[in-house]
Amino acid sequence: MEANMSVDEVVSKIAELMKKEGQPLRKKQIKKTNPELMRNALFYFPSWEDAMERSTKS
Repeated sequence: MEANMSVDEVVSKIAELMKKEGQPLRKKQIKKTNPELMRNALFYFPSWEDAMERSTKS
């Protein structure tokens, strides 16, 4: 598997979506609506939850 986004882009996009939604993002929802983001997040982080946690710290 190869990433086509940088880790900073992934974190930024997740943070942007979380702010827009106003709540944590559901893994199933992101897999369906933004599979590229999910693939890239799982390339850099061990889980979707870890990616979301990192996004709230940036």
